[in-house]
Amino acid sequence: MTEREKMLAGELYDPADPELVELRIRARLATEAYNRTSVVEKDLRERMLKELFGSCGGSIYIEPSFKCDYGCNIHVGDNFYANFDCVILDVAEVRIGKNCLLAPQVGIYTATHPIDPVLRNSGKELGRPITIGDDCWIGGHAVINPGVRLGNNVVVASGAVVTKSFGDNVVLAGNPARVIKEIPIVEAA
Repeated sequence: MTEREKMLAGELYDPADPELVELRIRARLATEAYNRTSVVEKDLRERMLKELFGSCGGSIYIEPSFKCDYGCNIHVGDNFYANFDCVILDVAEVRIGKNCLLAPQVGIYTATHPIDPVLRNSGKELGRPITIGDDCWIGGHAVINPGVRLGNNVVVASGAVVTKSFGDNVVLAGNPARVIKEIPIVEAA
């Protein structure tokens, strides 16, 4: 397996691998260019994100500044919005459904390190994919940790640290995040 294949499979990989370094540089240059665009360049911004991301739905908008590791491992559905200072560490896949909103300074982190100090000091890293369902709203300064899966219609309160997976129709808050409320779904007339 290549280091990239190991990375995407959730195995220990060497981040100094030339292919991975090149992909990170490409993403850094793309996000630096994106972050220099003007608010009046909406079409250019959307085009740039669609070139950077692995896949995008119809409407995508991210307020600068935006940062990611690779970009190509990020997949978002229709009608995606992220507010200022979003960081997505996408060493593993990040899949976000349709109609999702991220408030300012949300962090989505697939990257992790071994707990064992000998392995950690080797420089090897690993990642765990993150999935966020449809119609989710992630509050400001919230953190979504490696391996988390959130169902549909989930609201994550500001400042929450999500360390485990949750199903549909819940409001999460706290550190570590826990369910504080279930969301009743009202059928449209």
